Amino acid sequence: MLDQYKDTIIALSTAPGVGAIAVIRLSGDDAIKIVNNVFKGKNLLSEKSHTAHFGTIRNDDNEIIDEVVATLFVAPNSFTKENVVEISCHGSPYIVQRLIKLFLTKGVRLAKAGEFTQRAFLNGQFDLAQAEAVADLINADTEASHKAAMNQMRGGFSEQIKNLRAELIHFASMIELELDFGEEDVEFADRDDLKKLVNQLLSVITALVSSFDLGNVIKNGVPTVIAGKPNAGKSTLLNALLNEEKAIVSDIAGTTRDFIEDEINLEGVVFRFIDTAGLRDTEDKVEAIGVSRTKEKMKQASLIIYMFDLKNDTLTEVNRDINMLENLGIPFIKVGNKVDEAQKDLYAEMQKDEKTLFISAINKDGLEALKTKLVETVNLENFKTGDTVVTNIRHYDNLVQTQNSLNAVLRGLDDNITGDFLALDIRHALRFLGEITGEITTDDLLANIFSKFCIGK
Repeated sequence: MLDQYKDTIIALSTAPGVGAIAVIRLSGDDAIKIVNNVFKGKNLLSEKSHTAHFGTIRNDDNEIIDEVVATLFVAPNSFTKENVVEISCHGSPYIVQRLIKLFLTKGVRLAKAGEFTQRAFLNGQFDLAQAEAVADLINADTEASHKAAMNQMRGGFSEQIKNLRAELIHFASMIELELDFGEEDVEFADRDDLKKLVNQLLSVITALVSSFDLGNVIKNGVPTVIAGKPNAGKSTLLNALLNEEKAIVSDIAGTTRDFIEDEINLEGVVFRFIDTAGLRDTEDKVEAIGVSRTKEKMKQASLIIYMFDLKNDTLTEVNRDINMLENLGIPFIKVGNKVDEAQKDLYAEMQKDEKTLFISAINKDGLEALKTKLVETVNLENFKTGDTVVTNIRHYDNLVQTQNSLNAVLRGLDDNITGDFLALDIRHALRFLGEITGEITTDDLLANIFSKFCIGK
């Protein structure tokens, strides 16, 4: 690769700020030699990999900057497959700054975002999909997102993609061989077998593509809009779910004029709740803007909690709102609030719908049933059984492109097109699959992926 990947690089690997310890990581061919030149203790050049050594680091004037522990990872037995030293020092930003400055004077350069992981990929430690999972694992904030990232990092997803690609490569090579003997009208790749294989591949890829909706929920959470008329108790419900006074609660209709957002973790899934302005016609210009924005938020949501007021709403109003929500085509949960003050007729009518929940947000009655319903709506059952779930938008896009290319192969087989056109569509499918794992890649693609990592990883 480029000369920049032969440099010795350095970065703070722990979070910045004051702490008990900080860890500074160096990686490169000369990492151990450079550290050894300023380290007073053992001769690090003669020590084995995966060993830790206490000593001091001193500047050119023999001034002790700090007492440290230097941990050695000798190539290729390290994360980057290069020589790596991790220096554990006291967690003072001043000490960290002085140590990094010292190493910069010794020919080390600051690492770019994600450069340690990028070097690990370039040196064959893992493929590109696994490398991306490192960032997902660092950012995982729920059990489900942690499990998905860990599965991907350990190669579960990559293995599936490589198996698909290997099967397709065999037929691609047969068709390419046919092209070499074009004048002899020889057929090496049985078209029925190819059609059978493509259908098998499509069934797997279609399942992976379909899993992205769930994967996106696992990784990014569920945008959940709380919608309903003014004074239905939307803000009270948000406060009850969060167990804090996040939203202003008032008897005056139209108090919430913009959005209030917060999130909670329910059984490993993050729900990002959005409390919105009440749905009603209003002469108040500011409130009208809020109502308009509410309707836009509802269109963008993955889930809507439709809240109606059992005390004050009419059946006609509730049914009108439900029809509007059904036309949106977004999953929604019907929640009747103020069950302790409910009108008998409205309550009796809505009880006929088994899917409607009844709560008292102010008394926090019925909230557990609502939480259970929220989790059921996401449907994590497939994920819990160990199925591979696609969580990365780049992987999803490449799988869709692969799907399109394989469908083109099927159309070509049905139309009896020549081998050269079949080969073209198969090559496209192979390229899109190869880009997922990094078997086919570009410098621009790598730069885009690793620039999203934190410095020091």
